[in-house]
This record gives sequence, C-alpha cells and structure tokens, in this order.
Amino acid sequence: MGKQMLRAALDKELINSLVTHYWRVSVVDVTASTQSLLVTRALAGKAKPGDVVTANFQRAGRGRMSRTFEAPKNSALLFSFFLRPKRKKEDWGWIALIAGVSVAQTLKKYDASVKWPNDILINERKVSGLIAEITGDGVVVGIGINVGMSTEELPVPTATSLAVEGATDIDRNHLLAEVLSQFELNFISWDQGDESIIELYKSLSSTLGTKVQIHYPNDLIEKGVAIGISPRGELILDSGTHVQAGDVVHLR
Repeated sequence: MGKQMLRAALDKELINSLVTHYWRVSVVDVTASTQSLLVTRALAGKAKPGDVVTANFQRAGRGRMSRTFEAPKNSALLFSFFLRPKRKKEDWGWIALIAGVSVAQTLKKYDASVKWPNDILINERKVSGLIAEITGDGVVVGIGINVGMSTEELPVPTATSLAVEGATDIDRNHLLAEVLSQFELNFISWDQGDESIIELYKSLSSTLGTKVQIHYPNDLIEKGVAIGISPRGELILDSGTHVQAGDVVHLR
C-alpha cells in the first residue's frame, strides 16, 4: 500500500482543491519537460502568474547548467510554475533559494536541508533539485522531488528518495499542494519586501559554515568556507568571493 500510494497518479481536480486561487494546476501524463513547456508558453505570452504544469513522466527533464534527467513514471514529483515578481530583477536570485526553503520546510519531518544553490538534502543525499529561469518579465521555477524511487532506481549513489527514507503515507498530489502552499507564503512575503526569508534560509542551510569546493562552469575550482548569502542570493566565501553559479561540494 505504501509504494502504491507514493506512485499514485496525479489528480488535477484534487490538487486544485488543496491550493489557493493563486495557483492553477494542469496535469500532463507525458512531456519532454514541464520546464520547457512552461517557458515556451511564457515566451509566447500564454502563461499567467500562478500557472503550474506537472507531469507523471518527463522524457527529457531539465536541470541546472543544461543537464537532463529521467525518472521512472509516477516515481517523482515533477512540476514547473510561472511567477511575475514585483521586486527589482537584481533580487530575483533569491527565488530559487525561496523554492528550496519551501521544499525543505515541506519535508521537515525528514530533517531536510538546503544545499546552495538548488539542492534539497536528506541525510546529505539529494532528494530534490530545482531550476529557476528568467523568462521575459517573469520567472519559471521547475522542481523535481524523488518520491517513490527504490534504491535501484535512483540515478546516482548520492541521491535518495522519500521511499528510501521511509515514507509510506504521502502521495504526490498532497505533496505538490503542500510545496505550492509553502512557497506561496514565503514568496509573497518576500515579494512585498519582507527579508525574514534570509534567516529562515540560514537555519535550513547545510552549506553555510561548511568548507566547500566550488566547481565553476569554466572548469575553475575554488575552496573556502561558506559564510553567508548576499542580497542577490550569491554564496559568500570567507575569501570574500561571491559565487553566482557553480557546483558545490561539501568537504568534511
């Protein structure tokens, strides 16, 4: 029953009944990528703030830095949503961090933490990743959460899933509604100028205070201690470096 519940089909009517009118959720069975689908709609002027697309299966899911990934059908929660923030664009780097915090809060019973910039960890293993793309006058956020995957189905040894972590009483419909509801509270507050998300992020971060190794997109590598987050969402190292983009390895 546990695994069957974790892999239950997505139900558009149920999800929409569980969220506020801020969101309009649509469900597709198969798509190349919810992110690509919603970005295309947004660029064509066919997306409104609060539009959400979720899928049972993605043929070419999109992650950060042009990476792709694939999960067995119904085993992951895969969704993207469109926002039109009111804050100035230089602050938009925080949107991905707010999304990560919202997922970690939703998974608090599993002691989830956020790893800068876009990963959510349980027991130092990745359970969720996300991407945030500026698209015209808005932002499309895409999130993937490993829900019903067995150990054998996980893509890499450093990954985990809610099933592996012992979850049996959750389904993707309620999980999606909970993440959207938590994000809505955090985002609207931040978008209205409230900066309390900064301290909340720090409290959930597994990166801050840790010695890290940064792998930059240009193949450069830098080591240091992560000491803070800038107003733009950059990771600040003890050397004074502000990291805008890169892969972070926690050094123990």
